[in-house]
Amino acid sequence: MKLDILCIAAHPDDVELGAGGTLLRYKSKGKKTGVVDLTKGELGTRGTAETRASEAADAAIILGLDARENLGIKDGFFKNDEEHQLKVIEMIRKYQPEIVITNAYHDRHPDHGRACDLVNDACFLSGLSKIKTNLNGKEQEAWRPRLLLHFIQDNYIEPDVVIDITDFMEKKLESVRAYKTQFFVEGVNIDEPQTYISNPAFLDVIKGRASEFGKAIKVQYAEGFLSKKILGVDDLFNLR
Repeated sequence: MKLDILCIAAHPDDVELGAGGTLLRYKSKGKKTGVVDLTKGELGTRGTAETRASEAADAAIILGLDARENLGIKDGFFKNDEEHQLKVIEMIRKYQPEIVITNAYHDRHPDHGRACDLVNDACFLSGLSKIKTNLNGKEQEAWRPRLLLHFIQDNYIEPDVVIDITDFMEKKLESVRAYKTQFFVEGVNIDEPQTYISNPAFLDVIKGRASEFGKAIKVQYAEGFLSKKILGVDDLFNLR
């Protein structure tokens, strides 16, 4: 299945937090969207790999994803090396996305910056025909996405582009709350240690960040993205 947008991120819930509204926006426009989670988030203080997988499946339904996979690589200890690059290249070539969205350049969690570098390199290498990969016994064709973006996570980084998600903000938050073991969900009591992200105020911060980015383009809510390449536009009058 060819996708228009493929998000590849370190942990289940990274995409929902950083790009959930954007996925919902483009899904509403008929685009095909998908997520590849690199790890199962098994080192998370709350929940287990099994509960996280169930939550990711629930979030995928809320986001209307056409595909979601988990590569099952080692949470906290994966590397940007040939072994892991080839795993990511297989996913890029499998789904042939026009746009890939991944983690921020650097962040509070070291996996986020590591995933950024891994996906950045894999996107380039995926376009080299002399790198051979196989899926289900069939050799894959080289494929390089035309655009790679990075969502902004815990650390504030000034965005290069912001996307209006006003109509999709509540649905985005619903997809985040699907991770009941990770975040505060009203009426759900879980006997787990409290963490930085399970604090009820954490989702207020997510909403506040979206409000801040929205203010910059005179809308209520927006998501911000980074680009390592200069972005061009066809019409200056369509810029906000």
